Amino acid sequence: MSTTIANRNLKDEIRDYWSIRSETFDTTPGHEIFSLEERRAWLALLSRHLGTDQGRRALDLACGTGVISLLLSELGFSVTGLDLSEAMLARARAKVSGKGPIKLFLGDAENTLEPSDSYDAVVTRHLVWTLPDPPAAFAEWHRVLKPGGRVAIIDADTINTPPDRRLIKWLARLAKRLSRNVPPPPPYADTHASILSRVYFSDGCRPDAVAELLRQAGFEDIIVDRDLGPIHRAQGRFMPLYQRLERAAQNRFLISARKPA
Repeated sequence: MSTTIANRNLKDEIRDYWSIRSETFDTTPGHEIFSLEERRAWLALLSRHLGTDQGRRALDLACGTGVISLLLSELGFSVTGLDLSEAMLARARAKVSGKGPIKLFLGDAENTLEPSDSYDAVVTRHLVWTLPDPPAAFAEWHRVLKPGGRVAIIDADTINTPPDRRLIKWLARLAKRLSRNVPPPPPYADTHASILSRVYFSDGCRPDAVAELLRQAGFEDIIVDRDLGPIHRAQGRFMPLYQRLERAAQNRFLISARKPA
């Protein structure tokens, strides 16, 4: 009689969750880019924090289906993308084929195995909220950046509503109740909730907490940029009213920081 021993951890569950999400990831506004207006807004945001110098190297962590990798390539970066999910990478490889110096590999954002002092920029989108160990991840990103290189973290605190947005959240709930086109909860909703309850930022990915961990990892010149309005307005054209209001009530941000020269 043989016995099978389960040896799964939280990171395995996160990988499998995003592998399932890969099937519909590019159909969702806020993930894929659906307009030239939104693309221009993303390029403006990234260039504001990373500059526009050509020939630099960028590491796109949790690259998913390659949306940010393509933007970084447009800005003149030679891009390496890492993701835990082979399913995500398969879609990314098809999307980026022939569209610039972009290399995609299976890899872990908390332990990249990349050489030290080798990248001019490290960029993440919608990753930090799901990290089991952000302090270890930030130390790793500091290690792989060249002196003077910058990290850019795009994320959101979807749990804690800022006081000045509580009315918007109430309106979102009302609009959702009145809407006739609210889809049923997705089949992965319980998995998402389970993962969220066990990650480091289970009580919300607060930008001030992220900034403090970056400081402890050795970063300086930390900037919290909440001016993502042009991106959200462009995305909202493809969302129902209740979803636009839900996102407007959330604390969405980009945090950039520099490794000392």
